[in-house]
Amino acid sequence: MTATFVHVYVKPEFIQAFIEVTRVNHEHSVKEPGNLRFDILQDAKDPGKFVLYEAYETEEQAAAHKGTAHYLKWRDAVASWMSKPREGLKHALLYPASN
Repeated sequence: MTATFVHVYVKPEFIQAFIEVTRVNHEHSVKEPGNLRFDILQDAKDPGKFVLYEAYETEEQAAAHKGTAHYLKWRDAVASWMSKPREGLKHALLYPASN
């Protein structure tokens, strides 16, 4: 399994629009082959700071996500709304151990 934490910093005037288009991306992403989780978190103290937690069975399935129509639409929609470039940090799952 592979997991990625994507840190996104959104300009205040685009927060609500970001939430909506990210929700749509989430709804499609959770239906992708190999998707285990696609969570959207908003910082409790800084409403413009978000973390997307993406987990896929394989690295190939995670990479395929970046070629989907819904991801490309999301990427293009939010690009100018960010106060700085998003950062994706890959992780490997240690526990719970897969069977």
